[in-house]
Amino acid sequence: MTIPKQNLANARVLVVGDVMLDRYWYGAVERISPEAPVPVVRITREEERNGGAANVAYNVLTLGARASLLTVVGDDEASRKLEALVANTGIQTYFGRDTDLKTTVKLRVIGRQQQLLRMDFENTPKTELLASQTATFIELLPQHQAVLFSDYGKGGLAHISDMIARARAAAVPILIDPKGSDYARYQGATVITPNRAELQQVIGNWQDEADLQTKVQALRSQHNIQALLLTRSEEGMTLFDDAGQVSANAQAREVFDVTGAGDTVIATMAAMVAAGLSLRQAMPLANRAGGIVVGKFGTATVSYEELFE
Repeated sequence: MTIPKQNLANARVLVVGDVMLDRYWYGAVERISPEAPVPVVRITREEERNGGAANVAYNVLTLGARASLLTVVGDDEASRKLEALVANTGIQTYFGRDTDLKTTVKLRVIGRQQQLLRMDFENTPKTELLASQTATFIELLPQHQAVLFSDYGKGGLAHISDMIARARAAAVPILIDPKGSDYARYQGATVITPNRAELQQVIGNWQDEADLQTKVQALRSQHNIQALLLTRSEEGMTLFDDAGQVSANAQAREVFDVTGAGDTVIATMAAMVAAGLSLRQAMPLANRAGGIVVGKFGTATVSYEELFE
């Protein structure tokens, strides 16, 4: 199904969650180090991209919808780089700053067209950071047709139940990319989008599709979650809701890099729901977008033209 560009242009998604700066160092690998059995990478190019919830918001934007980003970062060089990057895209930014927080940076070293090493620079905040942004959240909520919580387990969304309750009261659809095994804090969400490994953390292994269906529907009922979208990489995805379940086969022509594919899937779901589609109508489009983005390198996005060509 195709959705008019204007419908998306009028759709606004509020993205709330953990952001990070994705750094890429590209280089030539011509020899092995004499100090240890590791490749020596001579860096020839550096690149910086939006990461985490910032990449999710950017995915919303490239599809043709409008995005606002509410987050908390450190008061450091990485946060200023990230804020400039995000602002340049046209995303409306609402950055809170906390001096105790170190802005998350993921540095990937690339040689011969493949990732050789990833280094993460981060710390876990001592306090509930996004709680300080509740007033801004309340103010922004009525201006948006969907709210997307992007949880990377970095501590920013440790207590999101208050925000979920406010979004429910305002009848704004709530989409959540979950982390960890405690789904009680996602109580009342419209849809959550775990991958296989994330879901196994919560419901354990399943023997077959019938067992999976039983366990997922019990989980939904327990936490009053309207729907669960399970992303299954090469097996596509399955949406579980009150009407049962519906699946879509994977559409990747060539899998080059799965980095950020989950970001693209939930961003597409949010943009389509904000534009007026049901979850069942949005799911095949999210599946197609995920198939396109795994054919690209690094944290990438999908355009309206690519999705509907």
